[in-house]
Amino acid sequence: MTTFKGNEVTLLGKKVEVGQKAPNFTVLANDLSEVTLDDSKGSVRIISVVPSIDTGVCDAQTRRFNEEAASLENVKVLTVSVDLPFAQARWCGANGIENVQTLSDHRDLSFGEAFGVTIKELRLLSRSVFVVDSEDNVTYAEYLGEVTEHPNYEAAIEAAKAAK
Repeated sequence: MTTFKGNEVTLLGKKVEVGQKAPNFTVLANDLSEVTLDDSKGSVRIISVVPSIDTGVCDAQTRRFNEEAASLENVKVLTVSVDLPFAQARWCGANGIENVQTLSDHRDLSFGEAFGVTIKELRLLSRSVFVVDSEDNVTYAEYLGEVTEHPNYEAAIEAAKAAK
């Protein structure tokens, strides 16, 4: 069960599990170009999923992974939300975020449905973190029971360090 501020919500799509191939998706970069999972193949990816980058926990989550990304070799950090690409770019610029690539799933919820994180009632993505290795295998998956809580940053970072 997943809740948002204590209220049960419905997640659309199928949850991914450790050991399976990560499903592909199409999201938008800040310049409106399409980005897929294949675009970062060959690198370990931390995929940080947030409901909206302009909220407190989402802000903190993105900042934390931005800080950690600076010291991780061959690891790309992708932050996915349904915020418009323009809002993501503005937020990153205003906050000095340079080590994370923000990606928008607002157009068709391709990522949200592929990873089972689309909140049906709110048309937002449920907070979660995934680590995908260089060959597209899911090595870590965290779906938070309460969307407003912080993920386990340390576990995700350790999973990324251990992935190849």
